[in-house]
Amino acid sequence: MKLENLTGKTAIITGASSGIGEATARLLVAEGMKLALVARRADRIAALAEELGDAAFAVTADVGNADDVKRLFGEVGERFDGLDLLVNNAGVGIYGKFGESDPADWKTQIDANIYGVLHCTHAALPLLKGRPGAMVATVSSIGGRYGIEGWGVYNATKFAVIGFHDCLRKEYGEEGIRFTVIEPGSVWTEWGDKTPDGMLEKRRAALDALTAEDIANAIGFAFAQPARVLVEEMLVRPVRQVMP
Repeated sequence: MKLENLTGKTAIITGASSGIGEATARLLVAEGMKLALVARRADRIAALAEELGDAAFAVTADVGNADDVKRLFGEVGERFDGLDLLVNNAGVGIYGKFGESDPADWKTQIDANIYGVLHCTHAALPLLKGRPGAMVATVSSIGGRYGIEGWGVYNATKFAVIGFHDCLRKEYGEEGIRFTVIEPGSVWTEWGDKTPDGMLEKRRAALDALTAEDIANAIGFAFAQPARVLVEEMLVRPVRQVMP
């Protein structure tokens, strides 16, 4: 299989402190890319950047905060001469029946899952222009296609991401910027660790859930296509996950 050589290309990965973000960072550095690793947990991304060496640097930021994103992209602009890939991976999911949910939890999810994508994508566009094969890859969810009981607000944020990317594809396709949505099904990560009675862990075990590396491979595959090729949407789920 022939894929593009990624050596020397640049990327920002949000939510890089664990799970899919961390796995994607390892994959892209192995392919010769230079990375900005972004997360709120400073110690985790600092340790990962040290492990990955000169190819990566860490920026502590909350992508739901516009000032943090402005600072992040200021630092990226100083270090990189442009940007080839933005991976919007940071996200929050809070479980609970909607009628019993706390509006403060709505805001937490909306800030990370929608405003984080909006802030970062808006700031990235000037750096992506003129770069062959430039891409914004956003990690959404199977919950962006199907409503799932207990995840109503999370579902709403992920449905929003799908519509947003379809709009951007139409606005910027002629400029050669690609927009891809990756929609994982059940994956072994720290996400959703506060569900009752280990609900997600039991489900993941029963489904032989995907690994973070599986999703990182999907992101890498989409980005390493020739610049003329858009992998617009990729739903990746365990074979055993027949619902949703």
